[in-house]
Amino acid sequence: MLFDRFFLFLKRHDGATAIEFAFLAIPFFLIIIGTIELSLMAASAYVLQGAVSDAARLVRTGQIQQAQADPEGMFFEALCDHASVLLNCDNLQYSVEPLDSFANAAQPDIDEDGNLQDAVFNPGGSKEVVLIRAAYRYSLMTPVIGSIFSDYSGNIRLLLSTIVLETEPYEF
Repeated sequence: MLFDRFFLFLKRHDGATAIEFAFLAIPFFLIIIGTIELSLMAASAYVLQGAVSDAARLVRTGQIQQAQADPEGMFFEALCDHASVLLNCDNLQYSVEPLDSFANAAQPDIDEDGNLQDAVFNPGGSKEVVLIRAAYRYSLMTPVIGSIFSDYSGNIRLLLSTIVLETEPYEF
């Protein structure tokens, strides 16, 4: 009698779907959340590139160099206006410096935590080659995705945007 009930219990399929879903739900939701997080990270990288491009336009045309007020504040405001859609402006790091030629644009000096070491602000003058670089330490929230895609400890991925340009002859 007891064995008969046990075998009847094994033949029942009432909760099979719920059990299968329980096994598959965790990996399924991790994949969905990871896809969303990677999409947000890619969108943040594009927003950073657009912000650097907008701020670089002010350097290229000489508006920053001819500003009567605070040129660095004007540059940061232009950078932050575009980047604040997805990025925290307090965590933006940037560097603007003149170069002797386009060939002198070197790799950035980044410390072990992902911070720019050579962060200076010197927009140069008319018809000069200028290197403009911005960095953002993007924090990944999903543990599995963070361990795969992070560059630094604490699930941090460094987003970096660099533009090298020659300023226009704005002095007449």
